[in-house]
Amino acid sequence: MTTTDWTLVRVLRDRRAGLCLAAVVVSGFGTSALWLASGVWVKDLTGSNGLAALCLLAMWAPALAGPALGTLADRVRRGPLLIGANLLPAALLLTLLTVDSLGRVWLLYAVLFLYGATGVVADAAQSALVATAVDPKLLGDFNGLRMTATEGMKLLAPLAGAGLYAVYGGPCVALLDAVTFLLAAGLYALLRVREDQPRRSRGSWRGHTAEGARHLWSHPRLRPLVSAGGATMLFAGLNGALVYAVVDGLGHAPAYAGVLYAVQGAGSVVTGLVSGTALRRLGGHRFAACGIALTAVGVALRAIPSDPVTLVCGAAIGAGLPCVLIAALTAVQRETPAKLLGRTAATANTLLFVPNVVGLAAGAALVGVVALPLLLPLLGLGLLAVSLPLLQSPRNADRTAARSPSDANPA
Repeated sequence: MTTTDWTLVRVLRDRRAGLCLAAVVVSGFGTSALWLASGVWVKDLTGSNGLAALCLLAMWAPALAGPALGTLADRVRRGPLLIGANLLPAALLLTLLTVDSLGRVWLLYAVLFLYGATGVVADAAQSALVATAVDPKLLGDFNGLRMTATEGMKLLAPLAGAGLYAVYGGPCVALLDAVTFLLAAGLYALLRVREDQPRRSRGSWRGHTAEGARHLWSHPRLRPLVSAGGATMLFAGLNGALVYAVVDGLGHAPAYAGVLYAVQGAGSVVTGLVSGTALRRLGGHRFAACGIALTAVGVALRAIPSDPVTLVCGAAIGAGLPCVLIAALTAVQRETPAKLLGRTAATANTLLFVPNVVGLAAGAALVGVVALPLLLPLLGLGLLAVSLPLLQSPRNADRTAARSPSDANPA
């Protein structure tokens, strides 16, 4: 058995890590099933592509308030908060059982918006709780497995959601998602983690929120990783908006994009399985830099109109892109005091993932203006430029795995 295999066994045998991972898988399945089905649902009720696209915007919009929402995870105990953050969307989703006409589409948007907001809080609370519940030496492995689980759900759940919608309709998909959140809440209820009651802090909510951003900006290891991650996700959004143009260049029907997404997802699954070992051997900065460089090569070579090349590039992008996200999240968990971890993790998530949405919008505008054989290599060069500062960091600059839990999470 390889070192990676032994590490995976250790993570999965850890009861608390296993419960956290199971909760991520269960709720992630429901979320991935709903995001596709909700757009189809609105399209069927309204006949509008634009209104259907607004479903994704409604779920993503609360991420802009991530730092403020994440502060809640530092104000209360994270375990009970996670249970509540799963029970609330379960209740909200039940209201969608009444959405059966054009006049009730507004309710779907409202639920998706609140769904996204509770998701931001839950992500912040989970990141903070995991840092306490999981052995610091296994955080990289856990985050890699979490990425593998998330990408695996993206491969399976949308198809399941679409199939369920086709047979039984949108309310049945909403009911399925509600059940997954109830199961996740039950799993978190089984988690036994010692948490002290957070101390009441003086000052405004805005001031407390800013503390997470100040910590990220002032930290010599976190700032480069999160900055590089945000820039990478911006380029990834630009690249993602070009997928149908790439498919068109290959001479295939638009449905072929599903094949490209599947190959990319498979690459991400592989990276998630080996990320813990790679983080220990390379360090966070170099692991992230190598992943960004691999993504750059994959993006640039997609300009070649060849099926085999495009599929290999898709796998390379899928394998490379998660590296900086895993490295950044793991570093935030290891390098942030426990009392700041909720708002810091939420701020990092906002800085990492919101640029992806901006990139998607910008890419949609560029695809008809700049020729694909020129645009894709330019994006590749931009990604390479992002990776260089991380490659030049000292080898021991981000060796944080050996830090003790008390160093990262003082009482």
